[in-house]
Amino acid sequence: MSGFWDACLGGLREKLPPKRFAVWISQLYVDGENTPDEGLCLVAPSNFICNWVRQHYLEFIQDFAADFYGRPIAVRLEIRQPDKEKAGQAEKPGKQEKTAPPKPPAREQDEQKAFYERTRLNQNQFFENLVIGKANNLAYAAAENVAEKPGGSLYNPLFIYGGPGLGKTHLLHAVGNRIIQQFSDKVVRYVHAEDYCNDVMRAYRQGAFVDMKNYYRSLDVLLLDDVQFFGVGDKSRTKEEFFFVFNALVEAGKQIVITCDTYPKDINGLDGRLVSRFDWGLTVQIEPPETEMRVAILQKKAEAEGFALSNDVSFFIARSLRANVRELEGALKKVIAYANFRNSPITLELAREALKELINSTRNISIEEIQKTVAGYYKIKLADLLSRKRSRSIARPRQVAMWLCKEVTSCSYPMIGEAFGGRDHTTVIHAFRTIEEIKAQDNTLNHDLHVLTQCFKG
Repeated sequence: MSGFWDACLGGLREKLPPKRFAVWISQLYVDGENTPDEGLCLVAPSNFICNWVRQHYLEFIQDFAADFYGRPIAVRLEIRQPDKEKAGQAEKPGKQEKTAPPKPPAREQDEQKAFYERTRLNQNQFFENLVIGKANNLAYAAAENVAEKPGGSLYNPLFIYGGPGLGKTHLLHAVGNRIIQQFSDKVVRYVHAEDYCNDVMRAYRQGAFVDMKNYYRSLDVLLLDDVQFFGVGDKSRTKEEFFFVFNALVEAGKQIVITCDTYPKDINGLDGRLVSRFDWGLTVQIEPPETEMRVAILQKKAEAEGFALSNDVSFFIARSLRANVRELEGALKKVIAYANFRNSPITLELAREALKELINSTRNISIEEIQKTVAGYYKIKLADLLSRKRSRSIARPRQVAMWLCKEVTSCSYPMIGEAFGGRDHTTVIHAFRTIEEIKAQDNTLNHDLHVLTQCFKG
């Protein structure tokens, strides 16, 4: 069996560009327990890789097997995740069984490692394993469009902004991974803004500035993470160099995708000429996930860890922790660790016990605190915010305050209405729906909501 697979790997290595071979084929293994009469079983480490190989390379492998054995051979694909438990150890309660595939050959491991070191892409972050909801669907659609037509869409640059832990970096890696899947000749590079700054400083110190400049200008796709870092401290040299790199790439039809924690015009310390260029393409926001999306994220993360998370546990965690995806993941890991330690299935009672300190430490936001914060932010009197005045300068901040009360507290619509001068609950519902409808088209309002939300959730 190993003789066939060695020969097949040789054929695939000749057929495919090195990047595609490293990404897709080097991760496949033959199940040595099968014989040709039983058919060949190829093992893939994930559903995504399994589907891709089935669609693009299975026919070649079947034809190669038929030539190798002199008769048609059935070839099937299976998915097996590495087993993190020691051999022979009892299975943890609630955990699904996993079977460890054999280790890949050292040469293929080295090729794959070298490839991802060059691109700096995370090989586990794809569009397919990102949960989509109202909070990120526009950013997802724009990123997928860019990945399908790098440099050829109207979204250049694509600028994605939002608070920490909301999935901006995941989207960057998803764009890069999709591009190298579809366009093996594209040179892709993910870089954090701090690392880019370090590259510039290192090049100046070592007298290698021309080489560094030529390298970045030779890229087909530049994925720059956390560009707000450029505004911290004295980075005039970095900003000047990036200005010229940006112009060179866009003029050459190369693709740029940038992430930031705030709207471009609100980045402190950033040159106006850079800000204006960030507005050349499309700017989209990722917002904190709504409850249903948080539930979906938790269940998908739990499934990836080999656990089935019930709806009641998922909703409990999702409603208790609202800030961002990173916080949800941390809570889930704590619950799983607690279940393993207790040798117990994950129940609602266990989740409450595991997260009691985390939930109790979360600041209890009051309606009064939100009202004072919103009044101060919009520079209006608190009495006016609670009054019956309907001028736009007061009515819109009042709607924002009601929206925030529903978003960051557990208060009901009637409770919120009562706190705003004894208003009916239908008024609060109308305010919440109004803000939900217009924030997608109003960048200024989007920014206000982001800043105010972070005051309470961040």
